[in-house]
Amino acid sequence: MSEAVRCWLVERDYYDEDLITLVYATLDGRRQLTQQKSATLLRQQSITAAKSVDSDRLEPVSDGDRDRYASEAERMADRHDPDDEV
Repeated sequence: MSEAVRCWLVERDYYDEDLITLVYATLDGRRQLTQQKSATLLRQQSITAAKSVDSDRLEPVSDGDRDRYASEAERMADRHDPDDEV
């Protein structure tokens, strides 16, 4: 069983009118979880500032995004509680 890791929302992209991509990353910006959800589903669920993710579900972050994700994760952690809706 893998250990749960807190990840913070660092990116939200809208690809079309019904598909939204959410990226949650670790505070150091090195690992991420990317989720694609429909806008309809997100109207029924809240998007929180952070979530606990099993470490085996996390993927490495590209070098080009690592610093940006770390900065955004730190900003979210400073401004929000993990369960805050954002």
